Amino acid sequence: MPDASPLRWQPAPPAAEKLPRLATAMWRGACGKCPNCGAAKLFRGYLKVTPNCAACAAPLGLARADDAPPYFTILVVGHIVVPLMLVLERAYAPPPLVQTAIWVPVTLVLALALLRPIKGATVGVMVACNMLKPGAEAAQP
Repeated sequence: MPDASPLRWQPAPPAAEKLPRLATAMWRGACGKCPNCGAAKLFRGYLKVTPNCAACAAPLGLARADDAPPYFTILVVGHIVVPLMLVLERAYAPPPLVQTAIWVPVTLVLALALLRPIKGATVGVMVACNMLKPGAEAAQP
C-alpha cells in the first residue's frame, strides 16, 4: 500500500535556495514556464504538464490541478460574457438567434484562450505552496 503522506519537494541548491513566491510562481505558470525556475516549458501539449522541469528537475507532473482550472475558467468567462450579454440586450434587444451567433463563439474563444494560462497559474500555486500529490509519476525515475 503506497504512502499517502504529502510529498515534500525542495529545489536543489544550485537551482534555487527556496520555493518561489506565490505571485512569481503564478505569473511564471500563466506564461507557460516552470513555476519554480521560469526557464523551461510547463506544458508539453495544450494542457499536458511536463513530468519534470528540464532546467531545475521540479516534479511538475505531481501538481495535479484536476478540476480547478476549468472551474476558474468558467468563473472568469462567465463574469466577462454575462454582463456584456446583458448590456447588449438592454441597449439593442437583438433577436435570440443574433445573441446566440455572437455569444457562443465569444464564449468558446475566451474559454479556450484562458484555460491554459489559468491551468499554469494553478500549477504555480501548487508548486509555490508545495501541494504535490504522490502517484504514478513518483514511481518513475
